[in-house]
Amino acid sequence: MDNFDTITAPATPLMESSISVIRISGTKAFEITEKVFRKKSGKKISFSDTPSHTVHFGIIADGEDIIDEVLVTVFKNPNSYTGEDIIEISSHGGVYITRKILSLLIKKGARNAEPGEFTKRAFLNGKLDLSQSEAVADLIKSQTESAHRSSLKQLEGSLSKYISEARHDLLNAISLVELELDFAEEDVEFLNKDELRNKISNLKEKLEKILSTYITGKIIRDGVNLVISGKPNSGKSSLFNFLLNSERAIVSDIPGTTRDYLEEKLIINGILFNLTDTAGIRLTEDIIESEGVKRSFEKIEEADLNLYLIDSSTGEDEIGKSLEYFKNKLNHENTIVCFTKSDLKVSQIPERHLSISLFIPDSIENLKKSMVKNYLESTKIENKDDIILTNYRHKICIEQTIESLLKSIESIDSSMSGEYISLDLRNAINRLGEITGEFTNEEVLNNIFMKFCIGK
Repeated sequence: MDNFDTITAPATPLMESSISVIRISGTKAFEITEKVFRKKSGKKISFSDTPSHTVHFGIIADGEDIIDEVLVTVFKNPNSYTGEDIIEISSHGGVYITRKILSLLIKKGARNAEPGEFTKRAFLNGKLDLSQSEAVADLIKSQTESAHRSSLKQLEGSLSKYISEARHDLLNAISLVELELDFAEEDVEFLNKDELRNKISNLKEKLEKILSTYITGKIIRDGVNLVISGKPNSGKSSLFNFLLNSERAIVSDIPGTTRDYLEEKLIINGILFNLTDTAGIRLTEDIIESEGVKRSFEKIEEADLNLYLIDSSTGEDEIGKSLEYFKNKLNHENTIVCFTKSDLKVSQIPERHLSISLFIPDSIENLKKSMVKNYLESTKIENKDDIILTNYRHKICIEQTIESLLKSIESIDSSMSGEYISLDLRNAINRLGEITGEFTNEEVLNNIFMKFCIGK
């Protein structure tokens, strides 16, 4: 930690608020703060001589120019978030005050922190591993209880613990394989190949089970990507607006009003739905509308759940064509067919499909229940304590680990030399190590932490 300079950044948003918190971390955090902070009596204070985790009331001043009355909280290394000396200054909220204090701290020797740099230092100083660091960002961004719970579990180290145990088992196996290589000429066997194969196979199966949770984890973390689709004037934009309780989309009787997709977020029963209103699906010679239809299909392909709307007032022939189109063109497994404008009662609606109307509240509640049911079925897990994979980088690392384990099994089955088995197992260990940061590089670290907010 002695190699790092001292950084500062606001830990709260730059906006009018009751308080603002500015964080300073590094070897000169105390020294810099001492230059600008004093008791109201005018007495200076030495933060190096004060106990850690204490709060001090006073003023921040640039010479005789008083900026604000503040509370200063002291965190001494290594018992701080970054593992370094940290000062947190709590001032009155406001953009001007916050910027004034930040400018003063920089003038006295600190520099502006980069995005995620506090958490990056926590990782480099061994306070968090890489997967826990990523969980910090997910925790901040979580919008639902399930996303919060998943992020918190990863921050507490559930994935890290499993990865550490798996790497430990593989290292023990490699040690025996390589020890056997050292005594190859003596024809000494330290490891039963069948036992080794079983261990590797069992680990591979456990990793495959974790890998299978990624779709669930992605939905928990990012929400359900729900697309509202259908022919023009089937009620897509009206339903979109009704669910959001706002006039977000333009509603018109003229076909083709929606030329591009619109996206908004909606939370139902603690579940995040990323709603997308798409252009009506039809053949058209209008270039702009055609592009909108193309994008509609792209969104439908990407969707976790698709609401396909059919106007129940269009007559039996048109309804039949819409149902035929659904059967031939759309994914049945993740699609809910909804007959709209059902208050008009023009046509008979098949029992297996939903009947909805914006003028019948119970029908919309039934739709919401179906959306929630679909989510619960898609995110069903056997045990709440099971590890759920939410991060794409982790997914890739585990896939590569499984690939290396498969190669090592093939090497054993082919009675190949221990060098090949050892090489494959080491590759597996390295891929697992990338998840927690035992094996990584600056480019990967920068890519991860640049996605954090300033001050975290």
